[in-house]
Amino acid sequence: MSMATSITVRVPLTIRCRPGRKTVVTPVQRDEAAAVPTRADPALVKALARALRHQRTLDERRYASISEMATGECMERSYLGTLLRLTLLAPDIVEAILDGRASDGLGLPALLEPRPEIWATQRQCLTTG
Repeated sequence: MSMATSITVRVPLTIRCRPGRKTVVTPVQRDEAAAVPTRADPALVKALARALRHQRTLDERRYASISEMATGECMERSYLGTLLRLTLLAPDIVEAILDGRASDGLGLPALLEPRPEIWATQRQCLTTG
């Protein structure tokens, strides 16, 4: 039997609020004078960040179950479950979303639809619509 392992991915970034928009600032940009604006969909970025935060909370065993977490976070259990599915997206899909390279038809409602866990199938589903 193999033991289940957990992988933690840390992305060093800061989100700066500007009038009317948010800007992602990477460590390289911190040393520079101006931040580079992102074309990323803010709703998608927020949803991914929330999903990863909730997954980390579960991994740290702060809550015993998704239902307990939903109650503790004052969220609907079904929405929390849907949001947590975003943590299963292929890394290149997540990177495309964060870089603003996601296809125009890929909005939050489409991303929250049930998707296969196999990354190749996810790519195919998201490119064919």
